[in-house]
Amino acid sequence: MTVESRTSGSTTAGVREVAEAAGVSMGTVSNVLNRPDVVSPKTRARVHAAMTELGFVRNESARQLRAGRSRTVGYVMLDGTNPFFTDVAQGIEQEAEANDLSLFLCNSDNRPDRELSYLNRLEQQRVQGILITPSDPEAPILDELPRRGTPVVIVDRTRSSNTHCSVAVDDVHGGELAVEHLIEMGHERIAFVGGPSTLGQVLDRKSGALQALTKAGLPPDRLLDVETSALTVTEGKNAGERLLGLSARRRPTAVFCANDLLALGLLQECVSARVRVPDDLAIVGYDDIEFAAAAAVPLSSVRQPRRQLGRTAAALLVREEQEPEHRHEQVLFVPELVVRRSSRPTS
Repeated sequence: MTVESRTSGSTTAGVREVAEAAGVSMGTVSNVLNRPDVVSPKTRARVHAAMTELGFVRNESARQLRAGRSRTVGYVMLDGTNPFFTDVAQGIEQEAEANDLSLFLCNSDNRPDRELSYLNRLEQQRVQGILITPSDPEAPILDELPRRGTPVVIVDRTRSSNTHCSVAVDDVHGGELAVEHLIEMGHERIAFVGGPSTLGQVLDRKSGALQALTKAGLPPDRLLDVETSALTVTEGKNAGERLLGLSARRRPTAVFCANDLLALGLLQECVSARVRVPDDLAIVGYDDIEFAAAAAVPLSSVRQPRRQLGRTAAALLVREEQEPEHRHEQVLFVPELVVRRSSRPTS
């Protein structure tokens, strides 16, 4: 039997010492640790009292080594600086905790090399499963991991095939909601401030924006595409400088941003340049992070169920581990538009 112990100074308390102190066998101590239901309450209490007195802490690494799998799951998020992903992580953590699992968080920073490194490390740690918002949902490693025994659930993205469980939001519909609202407010010259065109979310939200123009009978060139290198506040400010530098004839009267961080940066630039929002420029963001409602001009945004997204993804991962005949599910949530001051004047 592997001795589970903790060393404090020169004193080591292991299973043998606990058994002797409690007056039970080592097998009984092992049952208290691993199958407490087969031990009487009176004996369990005596063993726990001995553990407390001796300062015993079980060696979880040894237990996991014997079991061949840890009680840990990993989440590889796309951007740890974006509150959207930290909210998703909170949802994952809630579901993990409910299933007696620990959560290991990794931030790929939208770097494929860093993402691959984290995936390899998590597999080496024998995690129970991996949740990931991938830079490329079609990456081969996402197929290789399940074949080698590590389940993978894709978060906030979808795949072209049904080879994995996935949880996402209908971003095409979300983009359509945002631009339909701006058109209803009387805007016909609209800009789309998006991040890198390699991101599926950005492409889908832009596609929805174009669909809204088509439904309204407006040509696609009424949507001015302003690409940014990242989905950050700084890039939003930079996009604002570019937009406000346009001539009055070319400048849009409204902007749909691919996420709230871009929208908040754009809003900051408008405030600095004394451009009135929404009278001179209406703004709609995406995600509805907590900062959106608290902005200097409360920000209209397309709301995603962030924590529910995480909880659902984690629940799918747990189910996949528990059910050998598990059928992959692709869950698609419907977003909703939250209208605030930034896109609708109060007067």
